[in-house]
Amino acid sequence: MNDRSIIQAPEPDGRGAWMDAYLPDQQLAQYQPRPQFISMASIRGILYRQRWMIAGVILIAATAGLIWTLLTTPMYEARSTVKIAPFGNFVVEGQDVDQGISGNQVYDYLATQIGVIKSRSLAQYVAEERGLGNRYDLLGNDIDESRPPNLTDAQWVEEKTKIAASILSGSVVAEVPESNWIIPIGFRSSNPALAAEMANAYADAFVASDSSDTIADNQYAREYLLEQIELTRTSLQEAEEAANLYARNTGMVVAQTVSSEDGGGTVTLTSSNLAGINQRVAEARAQRIRAEQRWRSVQGLPAAQLPEVQTNPVLQTLVSERTARQAELASLRQRYNDQFPEIVKVRSQLDILERQIERSSADIKAAIRNDYTVARNQEQALEGELSSVTGDTLAEQDTRVQYGVLEREAQVLRDQMQALLTRYNQINSAANVKTGVVTKLDAATIPGAPYAPSLTRNITLALVFGVALAAGLAVLRETLDDRIRSLDDVESKIGLPLIGHTPYIKDGSDITTDETNPFSALMEAYSSIRATIDFTLPRNRAVLHLTSSQAGEGKSTTAVILAELFASLGRKTLLIDADLRRPSVTRLLGIEKPKLGLVEVVLGHAELDEAVIKGVHDNLQILPVGQLAPNPAELIASQALGDFIEKCRDEYSLIIMDSSPVMGLADAPMLSRLADATIFVLEANKVPFAQARAAIRRVQSANGNVAGAILTKYKALEAGQSYGYQYGYYQYGDDKQTD
Repeated sequence: MNDRSIIQAPEPDGRGAWMDAYLPDQQLAQYQPRPQFISMASIRGILYRQRWMIAGVILIAATAGLIWTLLTTPMYEARSTVKIAPFGNFVVEGQDVDQGISGNQVYDYLATQIGVIKSRSLAQYVAEERGLGNRYDLLGNDIDESRPPNLTDAQWVEEKTKIAASILSGSVVAEVPESNWIIPIGFRSSNPALAAEMANAYADAFVASDSSDTIADNQYAREYLLEQIELTRTSLQEAEEAANLYARNTGMVVAQTVSSEDGGGTVTLTSSNLAGINQRVAEARAQRIRAEQRWRSVQGLPAAQLPEVQTNPVLQTLVSERTARQAELASLRQRYNDQFPEIVKVRSQLDILERQIERSSADIKAAIRNDYTVARNQEQALEGELSSVTGDTLAEQDTRVQYGVLEREAQVLRDQMQALLTRYNQINSAANVKTGVVTKLDAATIPGAPYAPSLTRNITLALVFGVALAAGLAVLRETLDDRIRSLDDVESKIGLPLIGHTPYIKDGSDITTDETNPFSALMEAYSSIRATIDFTLPRNRAVLHLTSSQAGEGKSTTAVILAELFASLGRKTLLIDADLRRPSVTRLLGIEKPKLGLVEVVLGHAELDEAVIKGVHDNLQILPVGQLAPNPAELIASQALGDFIEKCRDEYSLIIMDSSPVMGLADAPMLSRLADATIFVLEANKVPFAQARAAIRRVQSANGNVAGAILTKYKALEAGQSYGYQYGYYQYGDDKQTD
């Protein structure tokens, strides 16, 4: 079997022959508690147990919230609005002196504006602008009572202005807008008119401060630029003088200075001459090449075949005239001989024309040769001059490098000077132009109702605080309170198997009536407990010991009822009242206390039959306590008591011993050694865990066999069970427990 161990019955001459009996494994080994976690049942139990404290704390908190609301001075809030244009509206260049906001910095810019609104400097400005140092609507009429005696009137007004600024900075409210660039500026005061006035004053001051800041920025920029211009002018003059002095000392004549945009550098007279001569040499060389090529192409040709000759108009005229004279000569020869005067004359003219044509053709060809000669001579002359100028330029090159360094420094200063002058002119033009970054949108009006105190909000906050405080106190009380409350606590925290539990019976209820009614909640519970014990203990010659950690937990009542239930099953049962300190069995049964009892029987002063009480129930005999023993511990520890118990085993099927509580006494641990099983009776919501565990350890250290525990006076609601569990679990038949 998994969770039961079979204990073999001893020999008949021992403690009685047992049938196979089933005891929990925890009888043989340490009971291992189960880990417990928070559950709804535990929460319900805490709420039910601490209900009055929780309700009281919440009620007190709500009452405090109501009183606080009624006693608080009503506060009014007026709001004005201003519009922010983070990127500005610029009319002329130079207005954007302090701009440079990117799109992802707009939120930071608006947050900065909120900081400006809440700043002490703006509050000081408003206080001075509105003359709050001479007013009493903000500072109160009793402000003069706190005036230090060593201050003059002017100093006192200044001090009151500072006090007013502190009040203003603590009363103004502004938040960063989420979806627009409109900032509401609120002011809170107990005076609604003052709240509206200060809200408008703050809006006006904020707009004015933005404009003044812009003008101040421009003024600062102008002053700064003027200072930089003066410094740059001085530096530029020094740089130019240094460059000129160096050129004069080196004898270098500067023709012009090329700007950095055109490549930079310095052009001297020597370098300029070199460039010019170099260009002329190139032109002369090209001209010489053309003339040489022309001459070489016509050098071997007759002059008459030259294109220049053939196209020359003078030669063309001479050729035409020669042709005419030849035609005239041919005509005259047809009629006259060569000596005819006209023919001689014509022949003389033809000779003159021939000589003129030949001389002109030769002159044209000679002109081509002369052009080539002149071009060659010019090229040679220019090349000589180029060599001379090149030498001068090379000699000047090192000097020009150093001069270029000085000139570049001067040029940088010239560019810087030009940029400063341009920026200064822009800012000077826009110095008094408003940018319009901040503009007032709506003016504040006098509020008609206070914004605080809010009864709903205060009561809600008070209830939230009360619930939190009540929960904290409930948890604290539950943490400090380690009493046994639920059925699971017995197994998880005490470490014992739970045999059963009995319901709580209200004070004043008739327990006797419940005992006589087999269908009552109490008897149903005890019947379940009896069945569990009957299953656990051997069927014959068993000794059962009932005890508790302290008095008043219901062990005697449990012992009496269990004895009656076992007797009703036909088992011969002996109920022994072994509580030699405060016996209670006879009182519970309503029997007059006898003179003979357990003490007398154990000491041999009386027989068992003389001391037992019969007739209470069939098969049930009760051995009460007669006279109280002067030394109960010695009597219980004596061998006589052990012999008496062993003797009774042979006569009874079941022996139930009701002993005194464990804590503070040695009776129960010693009695547990004589019993087959010891059952602890624990009262719910009364016994602390530590005390119960200590009592169990005492019994176990005395070699007592602790079989389990019975939880009495169990309140399901206290343990977190539902209402139906509390009032319906034990109901059976017509007799129902209604509380």
